[in-house]
Amino acid sequence: MERTEAERVTGREKLAASLYDALARGDREQLASLLHPDFVGRTTAGLPMDLGGTYRGADAMRREFWGGIARHFVARAEPASFHAVDGDSLLVIGTYTGNAKASGGVLHADFQHVLTFDGDRIRGLVQLTDSERWHQALNGSTDEFRTVEYSVTDGVGMLRLNRPKARNAINEAMPPELMEVAQRAAADTTLRALVISGHGPAFTVGGDIGAFADTARDDLPGVLRRMTRSYHTALRLLSEIDTPVIASVHGAVAGGGLGLLYVADVALAAENTKFATGFAALGLSGDGGNSWFLPRLVGLRRASELYFGERVLDAREALDWGLVSEVVPADQLEARTAEVTQRLANGPTRAYGEIRRLLRDSWAAGLPEQLHAETEALARTAATQDTAGAIDAFVHKTRPNFEGR
Repeated sequence: MERTEAERVTGREKLAASLYDALARGDREQLASLLHPDFVGRTTAGLPMDLGGTYRGADAMRREFWGGIARHFVARAEPASFHAVDGDSLLVIGTYTGNAKASGGVLHADFQHVLTFDGDRIRGLVQLTDSERWHQALNGSTDEFRTVEYSVTDGVGMLRLNRPKARNAINEAMPPELMEVAQRAAADTTLRALVISGHGPAFTVGGDIGAFADTARDDLPGVLRRMTRSYHTALRLLSEIDTPVIASVHGAVAGGGLGLLYVADVALAAENTKFATGFAALGLSGDGGNSWFLPRLVGLRRASELYFGERVLDAREALDWGLVSEVVPADQLEARTAEVTQRLANGPTRAYGEIRRLLRDSWAAGLPEQLHAETEALARTAATQDTAGAIDAFVHKTRPNFEGR
């Protein structure tokens, strides 16, 4: 009986997952069973040890490419998401993690793999990854990120855009790093709140126009496609994590950078902040989820005004329009952010995760579906230790102590 398209996609995802599992375990027999005899691998130009290039045949890919990596790195390819693409192909987005054997340098390099299939075997793999990250690891670099900072302390994650001299303009290196942080946050079961902020005079001015100007005209569409693919994955993951997200913005929030504002549950803005889409002035249509979030947050007419009228909002107007939750004096932004973050981090994390999903999914659900979702979420939260402790505290007239469980 012929399989449906959904069944074929599921089957390809299972084959892909088996490939990454076999690579992690070094299982040659499993690799041999997964790869088609006419397998062709195309890897990123510029990788160290001349590993970038074309490998024809499963044995060549295993011995020369994956074996070459194993000789110099202790590395693992960790897939984060699978996406069906045209024909019998699957896009896999993930991260290479590990260390260089000789130098001990840290390897954190995002990847995009396009897998093609022939029946129940993998016939081809096209790899895209940041080759510079591999060279940095070989040279002993311990710096994980170049354009952002990320740390977690006592359950509170701090994501800071870190291109202050460029006013945190989003260049080609930033989206993959944002995606990597989002993947870590999504996988961190100890995380209880996440703050997104920026170093320097502005939160972010959006895309790096200077870098775009230095890009050949024919190359720009491909560059923007690569950037938005990983950036949009980061935004999706940040919108779906099970902990509250707080955006703390100042100076300017513009272009695709507005997406980092949209994914937050609480958005705090300094009084001096300006907000704008800015796409039309460059002849661009926009990214960063603007076309999805803006009509839902401010209404279609105001969204159109921001796009077509190239309207620039000050912080008070952004508050009035519903883009931010609160406006505070610039010198109080950091303290207010810490206060709000601590309150949320001390709250019922599991319930917050359910609330985030309910609010987000309500935009696409009918009333019957939403009522059913509320019932199921309520039942899940009722089974948590936080709810049991809160009910007991209510009965005994004491303050509940939420532990996020």
